[in-house]
Amino acid sequence: MKRDLYIDNNIASKFSNPQDKEYIKLTKWLLNFDVNDTKNKDQYAHLMVSQKLLTEYLRSSQNSKSNTSIPIIINKLLSEGRLIIISNDAIKKFRSAYFTKAIEKRLRCNEEDRNHIPLVLLSDRKYALAYDISLTHDLKKFPGFTVFVEKRPEKLPYDK
Repeated sequence: MKRDLYIDNNIASKFSNPQDKEYIKLTKWLLNFDVNDTKNKDQYAHLMVSQKLLTEYLRSSQNSKSNTSIPIIINKLLSEGRLIIISNDAIKKFRSAYFTKAIEKRLRCNEEDRNHIPLVLLSDRKYALAYDISLTHDLKKFPGFTVFVEKRPEKLPYDK
């Protein structure tokens, strides 16, 4: 099982300086990787993203000069094969299979965030960091899935 994690765009801004100690710990976890340890690659951090989420990340951090900004982290994960990009087709397929009319009516998050729900639900561990109350509600209440969503990294066992 991959040690994957979804990080909402509102959390991604925390990776630029200054960081508190918990975000420093999370950043180190994301960046830590031994290129010679190919047998245990799944034991290192993987980030769940889509093209839409990548666009959000880059748009919100385009002026960051920090060496721990989300674009730097994404570039490193991508080069090491630890960035899990869920295609638009996979998101559409998931939505058509699981987003019934009844579920759509109960969702509280906006339409753009509804495309992020499959990223978490298609992940191995279903761990997410998000401030958005509506998105958090929808992830936790999505039928048939057990999701762990927190606002702060220290409340989520992402490194276990």
